[in-house]
Amino acid sequence: MTNSLARHTPNASAAHSGSGWTRWPREPGPTGVRWVWWLAVGILLCCPAWAQDTPRKPGEVPTEVSVEGKAYLERLLKNTPFGTNGFDFDGLRAGMGSRRAPTVEGIRLTKAQVGEIPCEWVVAPGAETDVRVLYIHGGGFISGSGGFYLPLAAHLSKAAKCAVLLVDYRLAPEHPFPAGLDDCVAAHDWLRTHGPEGESAARATFVAGDSAGGNLTLATVLALRERKKPLPLGAIPISPVTDFALESESLQTVHDPIISAKTMPVFRDHYLPKHSPRDPLASPVYAQYENLPPWLIQAGEHEMLRDDAVRVARRIRETGGKVTLEIWKGMFHVFQSHDPLLPEGREAFDHMAQFIRGLVPAR
Repeated sequence: MTNSLARHTPNASAAHSGSGWTRWPREPGPTGVRWVWWLAVGILLCCPAWAQDTPRKPGEVPTEVSVEGKAYLERLLKNTPFGTNGFDFDGLRAGMGSRRAPTVEGIRLTKAQVGEIPCEWVVAPGAETDVRVLYIHGGGFISGSGGFYLPLAAHLSKAAKCAVLLVDYRLAPEHPFPAGLDDCVAAHDWLRTHGPEGESAARATFVAGDSAGGNLTLATVLALRERKKPLPLGAIPISPVTDFALESESLQTVHDPIISAKTMPVFRDHYLPKHSPRDPLASPVYAQYENLPPWLIQAGEHEMLRDDAVRVARRIRETGGKVTLEIWKGMFHVFQSHDPLLPEGREAFDHMAQFIRGLVPAR
């Protein structure tokens, strides 16, 4: 990284030479100007945090990939993406049905039941439990579990100082569309009046999810409106599936190091065996987005679903919605779930936190 002091010091190339600081640039102008100049230098020397770049806001993503991100992508590219040489249904279910321990210290986990739907609260130290996020896991609609997403939920709870409810919605093919969607709608209804400590009103609710869960994030908010139920204050689809007509260009043009585009017809046929792939609740790219809360959509440059994210963001804008789209350079499918977090992952969570906290009403 470029020395932060060098970035902010006038004539910095003259100020820095080889192994150390050898001479300062000539002091500017009159005495008053010189005093201000030396004060600024002193602040930079004594308070290095001031010398850092201003934190980026949602919608502002890095133009360069971190060193760690480049190295991680290189390792991923050496692997064979899932589904390249056949579809291992049982292996996918076993892997994404496993339970991974959160890596954030002090996390409190509390099991919950919404009717017959198993759920689990994830609460970081200092979180406000009346600010609640329904997190909907990925897994192609046929696999996945809340337990597999404990690390991601913990990072989100810590960053946004909120309580996160992981929902184990019903999976296809045993329970095709709209069973899983119905479970997510029910879970959002429930968390409005129930928190980690029991029955209590929420101050703010949000919905978030990745991949298949990103699809269900969009569909849950759409279904809440359609069913005339209370809406969340905002929603965060991550790497969402948005078009089961499979018309996004990136399905053909992007080499995804995580998962092959060959899997998409398989997921679709399990989830929508007798249903139109253009139903807006199954393929949210065909929905109308007026009178809905704002959206923050995140996706990676190197993923087959990149254009699903781009197209649904365009659709939201065209039909009267408000959306912030982030396509992260050098990143891959649901990079936010890879622990330990890359610098891009940490910043992505910071953007989610800014988005959430910016919508939470004051007490």
